[in-house]
Amino acid sequence: MAKRIPPLASIKQTTTTTPPPAHQSRAAAIRETIESVAIAFVLAFLFRTFEAEAFVIPTGSMAPTLMGRHKDLECPQCHYNFQVSASEEVDRDGNEKKGQPKIDYCICPMCRYVWDGEEGPIAQSAYHGDRILVNKFAYQVGDPERWDVIVFKFPQNSQENYIKRLIGLPSETVKVHRGDIWIKGEDAREFEIARKPPEKLRVMLQPVFDDELMPTIEKIGWPARWRAELPPDGSAAGQWTSDDRAVFETDGSAAGEAWLRYEHLVPTESQWADLERKLPADASVVKPQLISDFTAYNSGGSGGDRMEIRNDFTGKHWVGDLAVQCQAEVENGRGQIVLELVKGGRKFQCRIDAGSGLAEFSIDGLEKSQFDHRTPTVVKGPGKYELKFANCDRRLYLWINGGIVLMADYPDLRNDIPDRSDLQPAGIASRGVKLKAGHIKLFRDIYYVAANAETHNRQLKVNDPGHFYNITMCDYKIWPPGIKSGDYADFFADPRQWQAFEDNNMEQVFFSTKDDQFFAMGDNSAKSADGRTWGVVPRKLLIGKAFFVYWPHSWHRIPGTKIPFPFFPNFTRMGFVR
Repeated sequence: MAKRIPPLASIKQTTTTTPPPAHQSRAAAIRETIESVAIAFVLAFLFRTFEAEAFVIPTGSMAPTLMGRHKDLECPQCHYNFQVSASEEVDRDGNEKKGQPKIDYCICPMCRYVWDGEEGPIAQSAYHGDRILVNKFAYQVGDPERWDVIVFKFPQNSQENYIKRLIGLPSETVKVHRGDIWIKGEDAREFEIARKPPEKLRVMLQPVFDDELMPTIEKIGWPARWRAELPPDGSAAGQWTSDDRAVFETDGSAAGEAWLRYEHLVPTESQWADLERKLPADASVVKPQLISDFTAYNSGGSGGDRMEIRNDFTGKHWVGDLAVQCQAEVENGRGQIVLELVKGGRKFQCRIDAGSGLAEFSIDGLEKSQFDHRTPTVVKGPGKYELKFANCDRRLYLWINGGIVLMADYPDLRNDIPDRSDLQPAGIASRGVKLKAGHIKLFRDIYYVAANAETHNRQLKVNDPGHFYNITMCDYKIWPPGIKSGDYADFFADPRQWQAFEDNNMEQVFFSTKDDQFFAMGDNSAKSADGRTWGVVPRKLLIGKAFFVYWPHSWHRIPGTKIPFPFFPNFTRMGFVR
C-alpha cells in the first residue's frame, strides 16, 4: 500500500521537533534589529541625499513668504495679527544671545500704532522659523525657473545654506529699477520686465489694509479708509451705505456708477498720541498718502529714539503695483461690477457683467483696438463671488473664487511718477447691480530696492550743499526735500514734492550672469542680504527647490483665544512654497 505523502506545510511543521537554543534566538533577533536600523539609516541617507531634506528658516530675508525667527503679535489697538523679526536675538542655532537687547517695540501694519513693550509680551523669547522640505532631485531632472524659491550653498561660505528667490537665469543681465525686475537675454537688444506667474504673485503680494479691522479703528477715532464717493449733484440715491464700516451695500439705483474709494490714511506718531488722549482726529491734518514699501516684519526695535526709527521703517518708496480683493454678493442679475486701480495717474479697470458673467479689462487712454481683453466667468446672477484684481509688472490679473481667469500685458504707459489721483489708488463700483461688498483687502507688490555693494550703505546727498544723510537701501540719488529727519508722512502726502520720483533721481543697478550662474534675491528686499551685495550662485552650489512648509511657526496658543498651548502650529501656513 502506497504511503501518503503529507503536504509541504505539514512537513515543515513536523520536521522541526526541537526549538533552537534561547541564545541563538536572541542573537538572530538582535541581528535582525541591527539590520533593520542600518537599512533605515541607509534609506534615510539616500532620501536626504537625493530626494528631500528638511531645513529651518533662520532669518527674515524671505518674509512674509517664509518666516525666519520672529515674534507673533496681536496689535493691542486694532487686534491685527502680524509678525516681527527677532533673528538678531538668537544665534544660528536658535540660542539666545547673551546681552542682546530684546525687541521692545514695533509698528502695526494696519493702524500704524507703535506698540511699546510695556503694553504686551514683545520681549518674550523668539519663535523658531518655518520648517520646510527641499526637493533635491528637482534640478537634476530639470532646469531652475525664474521665481523659484531655491536653497543653495552660500558662495562665500560653503558651510552655510541660503534660501532666496531665483531672479536671474544663466547668461542674462538683470536690472533693478523702480521696484521691478528687468531682464535682457544674451542676444536681446532691450530689457523686458519680468512678470510673475499668477500663482507666484498671489503669495508674494503684501497686505496694505484689511477693511474688516475698520470698525475697531474707527472706534479709536480714526477716519475710514474706504468711503462712498458722492456724485457731483450730491444725490445719495443708490450710493454705498454701511452700518459697520466692514460691509458696504448699494441697491443699484444710482444714475451712473456708485463708487467706493480707498484713501491711504495712516496716522503719524503725534496723531496717535492725540488718539491715546481720546482726542478726535483733526480732519484738516489727516491727509491721504501714497502707498509705500512699509513692511511690518522689519519694524521691530529696541531702545533708541522711537520716532526716528519708526520714520525710517515706514517705507521709503512709492509702490504703485497693487491688488484689490473683495467678496461681492450679487442680489440681482443685471448691471456691472467695477474694480479699479490707479498707477501714475492711469486708471486700470476690470468690469464684470453681473448677468452674462463677461469680464473685460480697460486702461484709461487706450481704445479697445489697442487693448481688448475679455473672458466669460462664473459671475452670473445672484451669488457670492470672491474677486481679486491686480495691476503688477505691467500686467493685469483677475482671480475669481481663487482661480485665475484673465491676464493681459500692456506696454509702457509712461506712468512711473504718481500724481494726485494716486491718493485714491483703488475703487469698487456698482453700475445697476444690487450688491454687497465685504472682506475688502488691499495688497501691494514687492518693491525690489535698487541697491548693490556700493549703494547698500552710503551717504545720500541732500539739496543743501555740503549736507548728507546716512542711508541704507534707498533708491533716491538725492534726498527728497520734503523728507525732514526721516519723516516720510508729509512727503508722501504732498504732490508738490513728487519730482523726487523722476528718472534722474531714481537708482537702477545691473547684474550679469554667465553660463551655469544664477542671480537670487530675497522677498524682503529692504532687509535681505542677497545677490545684490555678494553676486551670483554657480549651479554646482544649488541644493534644490523649496517646495513645502511642513511645520510653520507656532501660535503657542489656541487660535482665537489667549489660552496658552505650547507649539500649537499655524496650520494655515502649511502648504507648498510658491
